[in-house]
Amino acid sequence: MSRTHNIKRIGRKIRLLPLVLAGLGLGLSACQQPQPVQPAATIEVAPPTVDRAPGAYKLGNPYQIGKAWYYPKADYSYNQTGIASWYGPGFHGRETANGESFDQNALTAAHRTLPMPSMVRVTNLENGRSIKVRINDRGPFKNGRIIDLSRRAADLLGFRRQGTAKVRVEIVEDESRALATAALTKDTAANAPDAAPRTPVVVKNLAPDTDGAQDANSTWPATGSDTPAASQTALAVPRADRAEARPSLVVPTPDGIVTTVPVRSGQIYVQAGSFTQIANANKLRARLIKIGKAQIAQTIVNRRRFFRVRFGPMGSVDEADRLLAMLIDSGHNDARVVVE
Repeated sequence: MSRTHNIKRIGRKIRLLPLVLAGLGLGLSACQQPQPVQPAATIEVAPPTVDRAPGAYKLGNPYQIGKAWYYPKADYSYNQTGIASWYGPGFHGRETANGESFDQNALTAAHRTLPMPSMVRVTNLENGRSIKVRINDRGPFKNGRIIDLSRRAADLLGFRRQGTAKVRVEIVEDESRALATAALTKDTAANAPDAAPRTPVVVKNLAPDTDGAQDANSTWPATGSDTPAASQTALAVPRADRAEARPSLVVPTPDGIVTTVPVRSGQIYVQAGSFTQIANANKLRARLIKIGKAQIAQTIVNRRRFFRVRFGPMGSVDEADRLLAMLIDSGHNDARVVVE
């Protein structure tokens, strides 16, 4: 190969070198750019069993578990974080707090204070999975847990094997109100007296009283005949028929759709109390000095400032459970586990 030919080859390579370097530069800059956040994905999962009709509407009176008191109420703005657990085989088939039969394969859950039935969205803050479940039972009965899910719900949220998970629980207001209406309507119909049978009602003219007034029990026009006729016969319509004449209520059920959202796991804290006045928060923190060094964290809820007295972040759920037990034993019954 001639020297002249080699020089031409080298020249071509030199001319191509800026283009190669530019391409490398673009590739490197692309690697350095922050990756866009992937939109939430949705996976449709058919519920393994058909969700049953809601049982009786039930709120209930305040009750006690150990030393802690709980106060049920219809809170349609409920939105809290905490630790979820699940229950299943040992309770399958047993009666729930509102009279249903517990099905570990249905998308249901137990909650300490929300109305039964209610619909809530539960999001696993560790993996981003989110589903809707129907509240039909009271629980959990272990302090430090915010909700007790059915076995199937724990499967879909991806924490059945580990037993617990950091979660957010949000009530679905419109569906919860619809469930309450359906349950209350069913209760009213069930407790009403039975309708009269479909038998002809015979109407006849009654003799006037001595003062000329008609019998007060007569509500039909007098015809002077004891024989049933088209204009004199009424059929008492049973309650079921009357109900069918009304538009049927749409009863919401969990749709079995698992939505994945960006993961924001958060850390575990044990909250001893929450106040709108910082002076009260400081007083509680001073009383807790024997248990440990608490901190005061500010937050805004519904445009109101709150001062939360809490410990943490905790290293594990077990550590949070131990500290929570100490607080409750010391008389701080409002203490709870939160995730932030």
